[in-house]
Amino acid sequence: MNEMSFLNTISSIVLSCIFLFFILSLGSSGDETDHLALLSVKKHITSYPYQIMSLWNDSIHFCNWTGIICGLRHRRVVTLDLHSCGFSGSISPAVGNLTFLTELLLENNSFTGNVPQEVGRLSRLRRLHLTNNSLSGDIPSNISQCSNLVELYLDANSFIGIIPNEFVSLTKLQHIILNFNELTGEIPKFIGNFTSLAILSGWENHFQGSIPDTLGQLSNLSYFSFSMNNLSGILPPSFFNISSLKTISLHGNQIGGNLPLDIAQRFLGLKVLNVPNNKFSGPIPLSLSNATNLEYLALNSNAFIGSVPSFSRLQRLWGFAINLNQLGNGKLDNLDFVSSLANCTDLRWLGFAHIGGNLISGTIPCEIGQLVNIGRLILHSNQFTGRIPDSIGNLRNLRVLSFRDNLLSGSIPSSLGNLTQLSALFLDSNAIEGTIPSRLSKCKGLQVLVLSRNNLSGYIPKGIFGLSSLTLGLELSDNRFVGSLPTDVGSLQNMVSLDVSNNMMSGIIPASLGSCTSLVELFMAGNHFQGEIPTSIRSLRGLEVLDLSHNNFTGRIPEYLGDFMFLNTLNLSLNGFEGKLPEEGAFKNVSTVSIYGNAKLCGGLPEFQLPKCSLGTSSRKKQIRLSFLITIPIISVLFVLIVVAACFVCILKRKKASTESSSKDGNFQQVSYQSLHEATNGFSSANLIGSGKFSYVYKAILHTKNEPQVVAVKVLKLTVHGANRSFIAECEALRSIRHRNLVKVVTCCSSLDFQGNEFKALVYSYMVNGSLEDWLHQNRVVGLNLLQRLNIVIDLAGSLDYIHHQCGSLMIHSDIKPSNVLLDTDLVAHLSDFGLARFVHPDSSTTLTSSLGIKGTIGYVAPEYGMGSKVSTYGDVYSFGILILELFTGNRPTNEMFSNSLSLHSFVKMAIPDQVMEITDPVLFKTRQEEDMARIETV
Repeated sequence: MNEMSFLNTISSIVLSCIFLFFILSLGSSGDETDHLALLSVKKHITSYPYQIMSLWNDSIHFCNWTGIICGLRHRRVVTLDLHSCGFSGSISPAVGNLTFLTELLLENNSFTGNVPQEVGRLSRLRRLHLTNNSLSGDIPSNISQCSNLVELYLDANSFIGIIPNEFVSLTKLQHIILNFNELTGEIPKFIGNFTSLAILSGWENHFQGSIPDTLGQLSNLSYFSFSMNNLSGILPPSFFNISSLKTISLHGNQIGGNLPLDIAQRFLGLKVLNVPNNKFSGPIPLSLSNATNLEYLALNSNAFIGSVPSFSRLQRLWGFAINLNQLGNGKLDNLDFVSSLANCTDLRWLGFAHIGGNLISGTIPCEIGQLVNIGRLILHSNQFTGRIPDSIGNLRNLRVLSFRDNLLSGSIPSSLGNLTQLSALFLDSNAIEGTIPSRLSKCKGLQVLVLSRNNLSGYIPKGIFGLSSLTLGLELSDNRFVGSLPTDVGSLQNMVSLDVSNNMMSGIIPASLGSCTSLVELFMAGNHFQGEIPTSIRSLRGLEVLDLSHNNFTGRIPEYLGDFMFLNTLNLSLNGFEGKLPEEGAFKNVSTVSIYGNAKLCGGLPEFQLPKCSLGTSSRKKQIRLSFLITIPIISVLFVLIVVAACFVCILKRKKASTESSSKDGNFQQVSYQSLHEATNGFSSANLIGSGKFSYVYKAILHTKNEPQVVAVKVLKLTVHGANRSFIAECEALRSIRHRNLVKVVTCCSSLDFQGNEFKALVYSYMVNGSLEDWLHQNRVVGLNLLQRLNIVIDLAGSLDYIHHQCGSLMIHSDIKPSNVLLDTDLVAHLSDFGLARFVHPDSSTTLTSSLGIKGTIGYVAPEYGMGSKVSTYGDVYSFGILILELFTGNRPTNEMFSNSLSLHSFVKMAIPDQVMEITDPVLFKTRQEEDMARIETV
């Protein structure tokens, strides 16, 4: 080899080595860049209840960290998937340094703040999912630099402003989802250039203006939804050229115009046409009869006119609503379309109720009984005549039935008793006659029954008053019912409204009515009731309206009625009340109380214009005798008062140190089902944080007047026997108690869900650190140290002392266990779940027995409960003792090692005093260095 050849060879080797070193340097640099970026992401996450971040440590390469996927070639991060992990905190700007990232998936967490502009540096990004967080501010315009973006999910946050004009460059987008934000402005015309777009959704924002005609260029669009906005104008003609559309949802806007008569031919694959609460007019297109793929058709609350076409071919239809339009022409064939719906065997929701100016008439066809899958049948406010067909009894899945405000006659068919899932029945404002069929009492889930303003007569069946499910209301007014109010009315303990006014009923008010402690409205006017107002009515302290007018009541008007703090209407007119009119509370307000037509009343405030009460000779003698009896022991009374005052001061000092101040009103405001549905993202399993015998618990973000609040929503499993009583017990307990170591209730919900089913839930402050159960048996990486466990014992002892001795009435919790002990940010313990709690009168010689069987949880329940003993404070103390043993041994009382005669209690007892160290939880023996290391790993 000559010298020149040798030098060329050496040069090639050197250049190759330099190139290889350069490539390795680049790889090493990129590797470290991603590593540092991920550590910054971790640092910005302030809460991670599932301890995922504790696994992000240098013991393994970051490509093996949870939620991280790296590319095989460059070992750079290509996917950051942290969805549904319960994270709180903010999104680190350093995420923009993950320049190989193609997927950023952060949905279903609690991230706050703005989306960093640095996201725009992710030029390879294809999927950006930020759904269901608490992000705010404008949508970053720099996202427009992510030119490869295919999916953009920003829904369920608090974004404001407009869709950035810079997004014009994102021509590869296939999915744009912006639902449930505070966005404004118009739908940009440039979206018409996104020719690959398949999903475009902007539900529940503040978009305005008309729908741009450029959308007609989106030949691949299958889903278009901008419901609950402020859109106006008409649908542009080009919109109906998008033959690929399967879902059109524009509910709750101000869009008008006619639907094209050939709409079914234009959208051959149409499944959902949802346009209620708009300004559409003209006839319902006849071509919809041939839309065989249609599953949901909602045209209600518009201005459609004319007849309704046949839908016999729409066998996939499950939802149908045309109510609140101007349909019909007064002919007897107006209801032929109902018969055609008999072929729609999947139909679960049917509504064609209307308001004034409608002409739909005729009889309800018996074929309606063939719609066996229907869940809601709403036919009110029409001009239907004739009888209610017996075939209605075939609709076994029916939950809501309304025939109100029609011209129906005949009797109530007894076949309605077959509707065992029925929760709401409205037959009011018709000409229905006869008696209430006793079989109606078989509808055990009925929550509201309204039969007012008919020609019904006879006795009200006792079984109706035995329907404890009647929580929302029983309205029987303006009929011809006779007889007395049965004592069974006391079974309606959770009912809010009772109206039997304007009938021919008689007798006295049964004392059992005092058991209906949830009553808000009580109407008994216009009957022949007599006698005095019973003292048991004192229990109805939640009443807002009480109308006993136009009856034959006698006796004195009870003074306790003035103490009903929510009372805004009290009508006692046209009766035979006598004596002095009370002057306190509600009786101070003339606009609240009506007492005319009671000739024997006297006194009261001058505004009532009643005569002064005269004082007879015998009364004066009684007053003198009473004054004498009071004067003699006056010194003794003063002495007792001084002693009581001193004791009271001591009690106040003690309560100030241990309890929080109670609210002025023991009740708490209710929240709607819709609010909870939105707060939990439709009760998504991703938000489920716990489940018990009677309930599910979800993490939720509840939007209050001030700011979003993270809460825990406890939803009752009402199909489980005893769940309803558990809910009542918990409400009763929480309305009466306040203590720093008891879980704080925020609000509650007792309503119907979107399907008409009964729904009950309690909303609590969210405890960031979960339950004591989690810390003892799940979170073993860090665990609780000795001092923390001692503080938890002290906290629980304080809460038990409060409910047993200081809350006014003796309360027994009956279910003390680690899963019912929740820990806040500072690991302060809060006792929760009062579903089995009971109040016991302090003067009672016996305590209450359980109506739910053995009270408590196996392993924690006192042994004597299993032998039929009555519940007592000793049972709570026993359960508390078992919890303490579990707290310091780390062993559940249900551990399989405890069998036959060996229990956790006896296990500990045998170890005292020589073997205590051997049975103590090993976590307590960690050195300070080990604790510090474990804590660092979880940061």
